[in-house]
Amino acid sequence: MAFATGGRAAAPRANARVRHGGGQAQPRSDEPSPPRTSSATATESAGSASASAPAQPSRRRTHRWRRAALAALITGAVVLPLSAATHAEIPAPAPATLAPLTATTLDEAYSANRANAAEASRMAAAHGDDARAAADRALAAPSRHFLHFDGRGSGQATEVFGDLAHADHIAVLVPGSDTSLDTYDRFHRAAAALHEQLTRTDPHTAVIAWLGYETPATISPSVTTTGRADQAAPHLRGFLRQLHGIAGRQATVSLLCHSYGSVVCARAATDLDATDLVLLGSPGTGADDAAALRTRARVWAARGSDDWVAEVPHVRTNLFGITVGFGTDPVSPAFGAQVFAAGDGGHSDYFTPGSVSLTNLARIVLGHTSEVTRA
Repeated sequence: MAFATGGRAAAPRANARVRHGGGQAQPRSDEPSPPRTSSATATESAGSASASAPAQPSRRRTHRWRRAALAALITGAVVLPLSAATHAEIPAPAPATLAPLTATTLDEAYSANRANAAEASRMAAAHGDDARAAADRALAAPSRHFLHFDGRGSGQATEVFGDLAHADHIAVLVPGSDTSLDTYDRFHRAAAALHEQLTRTDPHTAVIAWLGYETPATISPSVTTTGRADQAAPHLRGFLRQLHGIAGRQATVSLLCHSYGSVVCARAATDLDATDLVLLGSPGTGADDAAALRTRARVWAARGSDDWVAEVPHVRTNLFGITVGFGTDPVSPAFGAQVFAAGDGGHSDYFTPGSVSLTNLARIVLGHTSEVTRA
């Protein structure tokens, strides 16, 4: 769940933040954070900090107000849907026909999917959609490795970071709302940041960015129901079975599920072949507690202290014949997950380099669970 981007809802696309002095855009998770204060306002606040002690509490009140306002927007979308701005259907070729994925056919699959992305870019350019053409062209670069690519509609892609065939530990990232080929770059940065963090400790790791379903728009009724997650869950289960056929049964697989992606993972959890199931910035899972997920995986949960999802009501109710909401808060004691520290980040900060959250995620993926700092 997040502010909609990629032209699917009437909200501006958020840009990656830049650290002062570093000059590099920081990786975002699969969804953007709510807009923050302007640079002018930030400068004024900094200038008055020495003269006014209550500056920090005032900023916290602003954050609380912003989170509450966003939560109200999303909750209100159930009763009063907003009209989303949509692009005309973008032409693209059908996905490449591939041999069954195994360790020996990976290079063939990567090559075929890059060629498909290049053709999708040409078709989008001919259609007059320069933004999608540019996005597809970036995905066709020689350095990109896709197990699956489909440029039609909002698009789907499954990207590999690292040597999948020889990985001992694999992390699969499942994104939330408003993730599409148009906004894919932020999801890519999150996966790349995790892979870099993992390889500092163990080079035999791989990360997979799994955009294997049509994500809902944040400001829409579909983001408050399990409909999209129910459609996605069988595909996620099938992908994990396929993954073990590529990497071998000895590899551990951790699912890192962000926001609405946590609903997808929860719907797929029963008999899921994974070691760990991690719920990040989750609005709930549709289950009353972790035991109801009926999974053999260890269930973890975390939420940054500035994540506006905390303000979303953790309820499940029937509204006009439709079950709305996802129930118990996954970081609450009632849910029963292993809750770990995520620092003071917001909804899009779980994969920020150097963060408490990213450090703990790497520890979970690598199986260093005794080192995970608890909330």
